[in-house]
Amino acid sequence: MDWTALGLSLRLGVLTVVLLLPVAFLLARSLAYGRFRGRGVVEAVVALPLILPPTVVGFYLLSAFGRGSPIGSTFEGLLGHPLVFSFEGLVLASVLVNLPFAVQPMQNALAAIPRSVREAARCCGLSPLAAIRRIELPLALPGIATAAVLTFAHTLGEFGVVLMVGGSIPGETRTISIAIYDRVQAFDEPAAATMALVLLVLAVAALGISNTLARRAARQD
Repeated sequence: MDWTALGLSLRLGVLTVVLLLPVAFLLARSLAYGRFRGRGVVEAVVALPLILPPTVVGFYLLSAFGRGSPIGSTFEGLLGHPLVFSFEGLVLASVLVNLPFAVQPMQNALAAIPRSVREAARCCGLSPLAAIRRIELPLALPGIATAAVLTFAHTLGEFGVVLMVGGSIPGETRTISIAIYDRVQAFDEPAAATMALVLLVLAVAALGISNTLARRAARQD
């Protein structure tokens, strides 16, 4: 069992959730309530990681994060090392790849809030920020929790993007999914089976939590 890889995957998952959820909530709110030109295009772009093969997404991210790109050159100029094949690069790639897993559950939860409730909040004199804090966040909490669970679980199991952007650097970019691949390549099936079982248990637990939250939200409706 590669405990270093598991610890790195858990740290990557937590950081992805913490960084992504606030941005995803604002985006989900705009898509749920906004009526603007190009809304369908934005929704399509958000959903792209669900459709494109991970290696394709990883290739484009590798190009966007490379030394010749504005993002990559700026990052290297500030921190002194490349963005690709670094833990920071993995975090940024994970945030982008997990957009649909965070945005869509929150968008659905926000869209389910009756318009009359939001209008009543405005009539009571609540500011937009207060309405978000006191009305929208509590009512959308099951969707937010589902987004967090799905994002964390998907981050743990992501392989193609991680391999393309991060490679397999021990203690830096070798996540547990990469460690499983490495063990299989080395014909170490017992170690690969143990790590695969850990991911299976985590995935089942995440799905169980997500389904429980969905049923609870349905009962509240």
